[in-house]
Amino acid sequence: LGLAQQTEQPLFAVVSRMTRQKGLDLILEALPDLISAGSQFILLGSGDHDLEDAYRHVQSQYPDQIRVIIGYEEPISHQIIAGVDVLMVPSRFEPCGLTQLYALHYGTLPLVRHTGGLADTVTDCSLEALKHKTATGFVFYESDSADLKAAIDRALALWGSPTQWQQVQKNAMAKDVSWHKSVGAYLAIYRNLLGQ
Repeated sequence: LGLAQQTEQPLFAVVSRMTRQKGLDLILEALPDLISAGSQFILLGSGDHDLEDAYRHVQSQYPDQIRVIIGYEEPISHQIIAGVDVLMVPSRFEPCGLTQLYALHYGTLPLVRHTGGLADTVTDCSLEALKHKTATGFVFYESDSADLKAAIDRALALWGSPTQWQQVQKNAMAKDVSWHKSVGAYLAIYRNLLGQ
């Protein structure tokens, strides 16, 4: 995508509709800190024109570290999700969410807000989850840029431990988010309701 190549810090991305619901305004507030830490950022999406314009502007300020692609193409979306280190999904609400599932499959660590399907599918890199090898990404709770920045800082800290980072990638890729697991849970509920 024409970004300056670097491997010292993780590459972050968003693939999303550009709306407040998806938390794209929160990322705008966090981008200066992310860039000052030496990371890079890619956005693929379209939506609210004020957000599109704001992201175009921030790209013009940091042309070697930020790439913004307004629009959507399925093959490019998967290449971005598979090729970056952290996929950001800071949604204010999210009934299910698919991009974090793609990220898990590809070994890209999702950074998500604790809501809806995001909360159900991503396990935060807490010390306990790291110890038990269940961590699959980074989770923040408040819908504000300060909490998002704290999650970014935790991602940057984990990046400094390549062995732990790779273990979390393995955890993410091994996580079963298929219908097979869900079907078993639904059957158990139905059997319980039927008294079987």
